Amino acid sequence: MTRTTNHQSTVILSRTLTRVAIGIALTFPALSFSPRASAAEAAARSEQAMPFSIPAQPLEDALNEFIAVTDWQVGFPAELAKGARSPGVAGRYPPSEALRKLLAGTGLVYRHTGARAVTLERAREPIRPAMADNQEVHLSPVMVKDEALEETDRGSYTVARSFSATKTDTPIMDTPVSVQVVPRAVMQDQQTTRIKDALENVSGVRPQSSLGLGNGYIIRGFRNDRVFRNGLVASGVSIGGATEFDTANLKSVEVLKGPAAILFGRIEPGGMINVVTKRPEDTPYYSLEQRFGSYDFYRTEWDATGAITGDRSWSYRFAGAYQNNESFRDFNFNDRILVQPSVTWRPADATEMTLEVEALYQEYQVDRALFAIGDRPASIPISRSFIDPDDPIDTLSRVNLGFTLSHAFNETWTIRNRFLASFNDDDNFSVKPANVFTVQQFFDPSAGNRTYLRNIFSQVAAAETYTTNLDLTGNLELWGTRHQTLVGFDFLRSTGTYLTRGDFMNPVPGLEIDIYNPVYGIDRSFYANALATPFPAGSNHSYFRDEWYGVYFQDHITLWDKIHILGGGRYDWATTGRGRGDSFRAAEASLPSREDEGFSPRVGILYQPWYWLSVYGNWTTSFGANNGVTGSGATVDPEIGEQFEAGVKTELFDQRLTTTLAYYHLTKENILTRDFSSPDPFAVAPIGEARSQGIELDVSGQITDELSLIGSYAFTDARITKDNSGLQDNRLNNVPEHAGSLWLKYDIRRYAPLNGLSFGAGVFVAGQREGDDDNTFVLPGYVRLDAFAAYRYPLGGSNLVAQFNIRNLLDKTYYESTDPFQNAPPRVGIYPGAPLTAMGSIRLEF
Repeated sequence: MTRTTNHQSTVILSRTLTRVAIGIALTFPALSFSPRASAAEAAARSEQAMPFSIPAQPLEDALNEFIAVTDWQVGFPAELAKGARSPGVAGRYPPSEALRKLLAGTGLVYRHTGARAVTLERAREPIRPAMADNQEVHLSPVMVKDEALEETDRGSYTVARSFSATKTDTPIMDTPVSVQVVPRAVMQDQQTTRIKDALENVSGVRPQSSLGLGNGYIIRGFRNDRVFRNGLVASGVSIGGATEFDTANLKSVEVLKGPAAILFGRIEPGGMINVVTKRPEDTPYYSLEQRFGSYDFYRTEWDATGAITGDRSWSYRFAGAYQNNESFRDFNFNDRILVQPSVTWRPADATEMTLEVEALYQEYQVDRALFAIGDRPASIPISRSFIDPDDPIDTLSRVNLGFTLSHAFNETWTIRNRFLASFNDDDNFSVKPANVFTVQQFFDPSAGNRTYLRNIFSQVAAAETYTTNLDLTGNLELWGTRHQTLVGFDFLRSTGTYLTRGDFMNPVPGLEIDIYNPVYGIDRSFYANALATPFPAGSNHSYFRDEWYGVYFQDHITLWDKIHILGGGRYDWATTGRGRGDSFRAAEASLPSREDEGFSPRVGILYQPWYWLSVYGNWTTSFGANNGVTGSGATVDPEIGEQFEAGVKTELFDQRLTTTLAYYHLTKENILTRDFSSPDPFAVAPIGEARSQGIELDVSGQITDELSLIGSYAFTDARITKDNSGLQDNRLNNVPEHAGSLWLKYDIRRYAPLNGLSFGAGVFVAGQREGDDDNTFVLPGYVRLDAFAAYRYPLGGSNLVAQFNIRNLLDKTYYESTDPFQNAPPRVGIYPGAPLTAMGSIRLEF
């Protein structure tokens, strides 16, 4: 197939590169600024960085490994290190920086006694104000830092904090909510390139693709087509969807279970997904990786970070990837590039500013997936596609421009401002099944139900989203209680346009195809006719607009170091609308507007009888304005969610292994679906109410210094409870009653001939799922087995890592999800999982 980009693709690429150029110009003017450094700083710069791979272990053992690697002299009394445990260090660092990381959390610091000699001592307590005695007060410098957003140790599965839970620096064990984090180390070991695959490690989360893109997820039974980026919406609210997220520039993926509206605004009640991007560091680190695998898969990934100036007040990061691959699905491919330059300025210990630009451009082929015959997926090869090899190339682009400012006024109060501008463009053109809204015309009965009827459809979507928030946090002590207080404001404005061409309702004579003996090749005139056919006539242009204001407050109260009470609320003002016409100007002029407002509270309590055990419960609600119009032209009342949850959390094996066991009961009212009784193909109707309840278990971290794991299990009972169209008591689509995963990794560290070797395996399980809300067919359950092996070899002052992964080791046929009626009826939108897939990689770290 010849791949030549059409005119629209060229325009989008040009627009993308222009935005990238502007972003880079904004990001890097400071590269020429280099203030004079002191002699001490010059000495620190001259310290040569070297690779470290010291696991978490008793401090004395970790120091012995440090001495062996660096040939430094480290003196300390034996009783000083007794009972202390080091978190370890992995990566390339100067020895002094590596030693600081080894001592983190031990209460110890080091003091130089020579160029390569140090002695350990206990850290001094910070001097507290002595106002009553009128003594002079000496306060240590206030450091502003988002601990929850800091880079986790490379190689560690243990995560102690999450930004999504409370927007504050609160350990997960102290928060009365269920939150899970997939760290960078897991994504690296599993060689994931899309967040869809990373989320397989989290209980209650299921992918739900459309057109083959990872643009939707089901959390606790409810679909969520928006993804947050560093706490802000990363795509259009009404059009554009979450589209694709590459993992090259991510340090972790967070999932906050249940309604999260109190802190993040308009979001589905099942939960929220938040990707946390890599940030600039002042310690140099560089990596370059080449991957290659099945179906002509090639991927180059890079990451570079370090200080720009001698005083480390300026630092940078440049991460990205280029990927090109075919697919196990006929005529499908992917060709994409991701770049993310970012820079951080710390003018003082109390102030930090970060500016980043992320740009993704992708050429791909829409996947119209498989279909059901009877109550099961059709028994045809999962590789078979019913699009066309001459189908024009589809394009997708996304540009994110983000800014973060943090300032600590003192040891008590800190203010943070975040801003994100997102620009999303998607232009796709495909041969598709007819009719788009029913299943009665897909097969020709006169041909023995083997002739697949098709038409051609083109859609172009563009969205611009601007969102910002302002958070003020304080750490207070009142009447013997500790308070971590948060007050904030956020604003979102999103506009989008949507253009459709080609008769997507009726079969086009001459496009039918035999499903058992397909013959491909479509005359180019069919494509030209589709592009020249506005459909629906007179209303094929749509214009969306959303505006969202919210104010919120939260207080995390700690009593006696054992009881944690979390309370807060949010008030929202939302304006939504969608207009249609024969041009975008006409669509905007006809835009109906609906205004809604509402209050969303959240309360929770956690009791921690021992440091390793927490018992918690919470009640929370959510508010989500519906941007849809009924067949009569009326707008729809907001969606309302409500959840009750109770659970247990543990930190075992020296606080390296965390678990969360939760029971929840969640309801959602005014859920939108297609109104099949209306002649208007865009008409929607609320199906009433749905309920999801279940039990979830998540575990991640380390059992020993060598054995790491991440696993999950979910029992989910998700059903439609109130409905006026015959769906009551049906199970919600694509939600298995039982699902789970377990990924184990073993690092050989104590057997000299094999030191540096790692290997592991994972199993991913899902039970039978209903393919649609009508429950007319099911997707069979499956068990998938994955495996990997890697070897880390010291090479001079660098590390060379060779890795080999196999996904679906037993080559099982399975189906991941169905289309959510977004671009096709679920019965003709069944997406299969990939067969056995192998991938190798070589990575150089220095």
